[in-house]
Formats: sequence, C-alpha cells, structure tokens
Amino acid sequence: MTVTDPSAERRPVADTGGAPARPPLALTPLIALSLGYFLVMLDVTVVTVAVPDIRSSLDAGPSALQWIVDGYSTLFAGLLLLGGGLGDRLGHRRMFLVGLAVFTLASIGCGLAGTTAVLVAGRLAQGAGAAFLVPASLALLQATYPDKAVRARAIAIWGAVASIAFGAGPVVGGLLIAGLDWRAVFWLNLPVGALAMALTLRHLPAATRKPATHRMDPAGQILGVVGLIALAGGINEAGSAGWGSPLVLGAFAVGVVALALFVVVERRLEASVRIRPEGRAPLLRLSLFRTGAFSATALVGLLISLGYYGMLFLSTLYFQQERGYDALTTGLALLPSVCMGLIAAPVFARVAARTGPYLPMTLGLFLGAAGFLGWLLAGSDTPYPVLLFALIATGLGQTMTALASMAAIIESAPADGAGVASAVFNVSRQVGSAVGVALFGTLVATADRLTDGLHLSAALATAAFLTGGVLAVGARRKTAATTTA
Repeated sequence: MTVTDPSAERRPVADTGGAPARPPLALTPLIALSLGYFLVMLDVTVVTVAVPDIRSSLDAGPSALQWIVDGYSTLFAGLLLLGGGLGDRLGHRRMFLVGLAVFTLASIGCGLAGTTAVLVAGRLAQGAGAAFLVPASLALLQATYPDKAVRARAIAIWGAVASIAFGAGPVVGGLLIAGLDWRAVFWLNLPVGALAMALTLRHLPAATRKPATHRMDPAGQILGVVGLIALAGGINEAGSAGWGSPLVLGAFAVGVVALALFVVVERRLEASVRIRPEGRAPLLRLSLFRTGAFSATALVGLLISLGYYGMLFLSTLYFQQERGYDALTTGLALLPSVCMGLIAAPVFARVAARTGPYLPMTLGLFLGAAGFLGWLLAGSDTPYPVLLFALIATGLGQTMTALASMAAIIESAPADGAGVASAVFNVSRQVGSAVGVALFGTLVATADRLTDGLHLSAALATAAFLTGGVLAVGARRKTAATTTA
C-alpha cells in the first residue's frame, strides 16, 4: 500500500523553467577527501616550528634538518605524475586509500623516530603518500560531483580546508610543542588519517573500471620520477648551497636530461598507441598541452606558487628578523593572508557557478598583483595595519586563483586522464613554490638590507601574477570561442 501526503497537492512547486533540478552537495564524501588534503597541507608547515626542538632532541645537523623539512616536498613533487598515472589505471579510490595508509604509517615512523635518519625516511615516505593521495583526491571530486556548479562548491570547500590547514600549521605546531613535544605534530595525523580512511571506505564506492587495454610505461615512470626528484631536490638545495653549487648543478643536469628523455619516450608511445591500441600507453599524454586552457592553467599554477609562497617565506623572515616577532606572533601576523580560504571559498563557489572558473581566476590574479605592490611599503618600522592590505589581497587572490585553477584543470582534461591532469597541476605548483622560495631567498641573502630584497621580490611576484592574469584572460577567451563554435 502506498501512503501519500494529502498536503502534497497544496504545496507550491518551484518553477525551474524546465531545467533539471541541481543535485545536492553530498557532504560525507567531501569530508573524507578534504581530510586527506588537510593532512598533506598541514604537514607542509607544521614541521617548520618544530625544527629547534628536533635539533636539540636528535642532535640533528643542518643538512639533516633541511631534508626533514624539504624532503617531504621533494618526494611529493617527484612522485606526483606516477601517483596520478597509477590512479587513472588502478582506480582513484584505491590510490587515495593507499596514499592515506602510507602517509599515516609514515607519521607513526616520524613520531617514533630516535635518529635523524629514521625521521628523514619517515618524511620522505610522507611525501610519497601525499603524491598518491592528492591527484586521486581531485579526480574523485570530478567523479563524485559531475555537475559543474556543485563541483565548484565542492572544490571551494576542499580548497578552503587545505588553506586553513596550511595557515594553521605554525600555530597548531607551536601549541602542540608547547603542551607536549615535537613528536605530537606527527601523532596528530593518526586520528585524522584513520577517520578519512573510514569515511572513504563507507561513503566513496569504488567505481566500475574497464579492464586496462594498454600495458604500463615503466621507462616513462622511471624517467619522470628521476627527473622531477632531481629538479625539485636541486631547487631546494639552491636556497642554502647556492645556485652555482656542484651538487645543485649536477641535480639540474640529471633532471633536465631525464625529463628530456621522458618527453621523447612519451611522444613515441602516444604516437604508437594510435596504431597499436594494445601497446604501452604513455604515462603523460603530451597532447593535453595542445589544449590552450590546460597549458595556460598549468602555467598559472606555477606562477601563483612562485609569487605567493616565495613572498610568504620572505614575510616570515621580515616579521622575525626585521621586526623581532617570535614564531607564534609571526604565525598570528600571517593569519590574515594564509586563512583567506574562508572568504575565497564561498566567493569562488558563487561566481564560478555562474561564469565558470576563468573569471574568478582572472580576478584573483589581478587582486594578488595589487597586493604584492603593498609590500613595497614594508620597512623596519612600518605599522602592521599598513601591511594588512598586502596580506589580505595576496592571500585572497592566491586562494581564489588556486581554487579556480583546480576546477579549470579537471574541466579541460578527459575523464580517463583526470589523475594525471591534476598531478601535472600539482607538480607545477610544487616547482613554482620551490623556485619562489629559493629565488627570493637568494635575493634577500645578496641584498644590503632584508627590505631591499623583499621589495625586489615583491616586484617579481607582481609580475608573475600579472603574467598569470594575461594567460587567464586568453584561456577564458579561447574556452568561450570553443563553446560557441
């Protein structure tokens, strides 16, 4: 027997103009995916405030401390393409769970580390887990939320959580170390990782995958990993050893040669697979870069990370060395910038639902460029309120652009290549961040005064964001022309 609600006939029905109802935003899968990205972004910054305690606890030398901080990002960048390719082939849910498991187990190793070697190994393993987790997370967002407007809201929340994690890292780390010790920054990952795995297993069903028709590309995988690790490692070392160091130059040489061979191998495989579909498939389809929107968005990712994270590094030095702030006060001073995701996320979701991702991307880039010009006012005794515009505008512009770029990159990629596409974007951002920190750090080190290097770096960051703005305008026009054609 069917029971009906007698009042149903009297209820007004919303006039949708004949358009299908928009699906609701399912929150539980989004929470699972956001928690995974939260862990990755938190561990970028939470460890930095623990360095003094780690040094004294494990008697760590300068080289070991550098690898404890930078080894994470080096492996993260180096294995992203491999992680994205494995997700496209083996399933993104599976790789997301593998990444979570590796990251969580590595955090246990870091928390139990009794020597610097064990801690460095744990940080490297965390970077590997992050490289498997992040491309799968973004690809799962695409699959879970096929409606573009709903997906824009999901990406906004996902990105806002990451922004909060990144910004809260120094503060959370400082509080944990003050109340417990440096190992607590790693123990925090365990309950978060376990909750993310439980929610994923329960609320993100495994997608039905077609059997793989192509064999894997071991040569491309090895060359891609070697090339990216060598490049990222060389950039990280350049900040301390100098750009002309034999170690840095050697790493760059290995990276360039490996990546050049990677391009040759991938181009040949992409051509041959059209003739022999059963042959080896390339890890990265270079034809993706023939799409103007894809190439432009990947380059925008590099430019915003170069400008923003390079200046974030210098602003930390400015507040601590020029203004005499301690670590906790510096973290609080930077909050207006690093926590702009709370504002950028709802603004992006509202604008992108109506216009697509390229308008908020363009607005974010030009706003960020204006904000970097505000750093030209920074001096040894500049009142903090004078710097608020620079902090807020750069944080809001960077976060808005990052959210829009993530939405654009997965829209411009084919569904079966979402993992590699998101990996390309994240590699671009990691390389941009490493270049920005190393380059701007060198400019400050060679300047007569810290503020001189800060001002020059701010001008370069402005140029990077303005260049990205021009690229975003061009990508928007090309996309509009393709849509109307």
